[in-house]
Amino acid sequence: MMKRSPSFDEFAFEDLFARMSRQFEEMSSQLDGPRSPSREMAIDLRDESESLVAVVDLPGYANDDIDVSIDDQLLTVAAVRESAEMDEDDRYVHRERRSTSVRRSIRLPCDVRADDASAAYNNGVLTVTLPKRVVDDDDAHRIDVE
Repeated sequence: MMKRSPSFDEFAFEDLFARMSRQFEEMSSQLDGPRSPSREMAIDLRDESESLVAVVDLPGYANDDIDVSIDDQLLTVAAVRESAEMDEDDRYVHRERRSTSVRRSIRLPCDVRADDASAAYNNGVLTVTLPKRVVDDDDAHRIDVE
């Protein structure tokens, strides 16, 4: 019995698949709208023996633009950048740098000592060190069962 080949060749099928994939990507980006700044704030949270360390990408912000807060077990990082004022003499040919704000919150896996937390910002990377709250057995309150 003779083997039949399909009516289209393998290369045409790969080309068709690649075009369909690009169309799906374009449709997805149109539905999502322009890229959200909050998606651009990547946060890594590292668990060290006595503290949690959050490393946050925040390129293009100044120290004064950044606000870090802890509420219960929720770490929130927010940043606001204002665009430069335009003078009448400014003659931009192309301009993309605008005012922007980003905000992200992540749930911490344990209690931390917020009063002892520290933050450093260097070359667009924010590092927040959050000492863990350690509960000693001596500090625990014993409840008698009646």
